[in-house]
Amino acid sequence: MRPEPRTSRIALIACLGCLAALATGCSSSSGGTAKTSAPPVARNTSTSSSVVPPTSAALTPPATVADSDLSGSWSGNYGGAFTGTFSLTWQQTGSKLAGTITLSTENNAPVPLTGTVSGSTISFGTVGSQAITYSGTVSGSSMSGTYQVGGQPGGNWSATKS
Repeated sequence: MRPEPRTSRIALIACLGCLAALATGCSSSSGGTAKTSAPPVARNTSTSSSVVPPTSAALTPPATVADSDLSGSWSGNYGGAFTGTFSLTWQQTGSKLAGTITLSTENNAPVPLTGTVSGSTISFGTVGSQAITYSGTVSGSSMSGTYQVGGQPGGNWSATKS
């Protein structure tokens, strides 16, 4: 026995509403602000009764890049196992970072480095005689975090955009 067309439409609307709620509840948010509407739903145009389907659902995809472009020159300092100053030059393409770092303790020779940024989280590293890795957060024109040397804790670092 086939269900009545009205019953089928109500079931379809209910299913779409559940899917929209499920998608909203399962999405992970890291600060993104994009909103996406749910797919359009056919409306019941009969005059006997009206069913109002859900019209949209806020779907926020996870952030993958920083809110601002990190490309350019940065200067900062580091402390802990080693102490000094540094300058960074970044070129950002999407979530990828490439550039150079010049440490005050390394004869002012620029060293290539690569990194990533996702939302406000940044990580980058160099490979020299010992691997040095940096991780932290970015907020506007400043960033800070911790560094490791050869996998061992090194200390803290911070930088501001020049």
